Amino acid sequence: MPLNTSKAIKPKDTTLFYIFLALIIWLPLPLGSNRPWAWHLMEVMSYSLVAVWGYHYIQQKVELPVVFSKNNWLITGLLTFAAIILLQIIPFPASLIELLRPVNKSVEPGNWITLSIDPVISWLHIKQTLAYTCLAFLTLALINTRKRLKVLALVFVISGALQALYGSLMTLSGIEFGFFFKKEAFHGVATGTFWNRNHLANYLILCLAMGTGLLLSELYQTQSTTWRERSRRILASLLGNKARVRISLAIMVIALVLTHSRMGNTAFFFSLIASGIIWLAATKRFTRGSIALIISLIVIDTMIVGAWFGIDKVAERLEGTAFNKETRDEVNRDTLTLIQDQPLFGTGAGSFYTAFPQYRQADITLYYDHAHNDYLQFVAEHGLIGVIPLISIVIAALVLSVQTMRKRKTLQMQAMAFAPLMSIIAMLLHSTVDFSLQLPANAASFVIVLSLAWVVRYMPRSAKA
Repeated sequence: MPLNTSKAIKPKDTTLFYIFLALIIWLPLPLGSNRPWAWHLMEVMSYSLVAVWGYHYIQQKVELPVVFSKNNWLITGLLTFAAIILLQIIPFPASLIELLRPVNKSVEPGNWITLSIDPVISWLHIKQTLAYTCLAFLTLALINTRKRLKVLALVFVISGALQALYGSLMTLSGIEFGFFFKKEAFHGVATGTFWNRNHLANYLILCLAMGTGLLLSELYQTQSTTWRERSRRILASLLGNKARVRISLAIMVIALVLTHSRMGNTAFFFSLIASGIIWLAATKRFTRGSIALIISLIVIDTMIVGAWFGIDKVAERLEGTAFNKETRDEVNRDTLTLIQDQPLFGTGAGSFYTAFPQYRQADITLYYDHAHNDYLQFVAEHGLIGVIPLISIVIAALVLSVQTMRKRKTLQMQAMAFAPLMSIIAMLLHSTVDFSLQLPANAASFVIVLSLAWVVRYMPRSAKA
């Protein structure tokens, strides 16, 4: 059905938009949606929202935004990734599979077997990938005005602030509850409603990136010329929405420090500095407000908030980590051996915990169901061919974010391009030592933030309502 750009259609997707926002807040609550019932609920909700949107489209009650007529590699790349997983669970002649990976005849008898050593779990990952694709589609379809873009950013700020408040209160009070149950691990550090502190840290970074973009979008674009104007702006900053957002970001930084996540804190501060430099260079907005905001996020949060709430403990963990007590390097070593045995298509989506024990050497005494390195786990499970679509999506989002900063003149679009840029840089760092992208809530939230690179690049200037 062709795009209808000749007449304005009254929005019929408002209810879908608010359900979409509610889903965003819900996703991190039940242990990062890292339980079967929780990720199945995510799948049902995302599929249903797309189905209802499609029904409205057929009824000509909604229209495709301009972004769908532009570079749409995001959806294509995610569907390609899902198709490669589907290829992993289709039976092929055993003689062909033996050319691509080792085959244990005692475990995999028969003349027809699959590329995946665990096709059942790989099928579950297809459904998750399609859910992420639906969430990306919904972001492109529903975030079609500047007002909705701002509301989406506020929802991430609210969700991050709630997680931060809960995690901080549980840690500082000593109550130590997670999601309706007493924590079994990670006592003395903030985890929010997640099980793992590193996953909370990763989620907070995504929310901090959205919040920073939101603050940048509300900067004054002209210098104040009178003391009255300066006073009015100062009062507005202290009493208005900016102050509430800024306080929420400070609360999130407190919780981030309280997680004592080494790479989480490192990824946040490095990505903030790098993105700030890129933003200033690309937009040429060397105003007093923009420079002060970025410096305040780095200096004030680090020196004051960090000093009060334990950044020194994070530093001690960074300095005092004994390599002979860490087994992640050994896991990486053995995962590389696994990859060498089946480099093209991997062992199958979600099959790391099944495949790794066959390669684990005697110096690894713990059980690892994840590689603690998203790069290695994705290649191990999906192969070099499988990760190509994902790499392409990330590169495209980076390019579009910088293009938006350089070529668009609207401050809100330039500022909100900061969110996917900072999120990508932080995720690239954090993924070297953790598996946050294996968690449904974090992966889904990252896909939504990533989708904004396309939204802010192609949203028409007239889309204000």
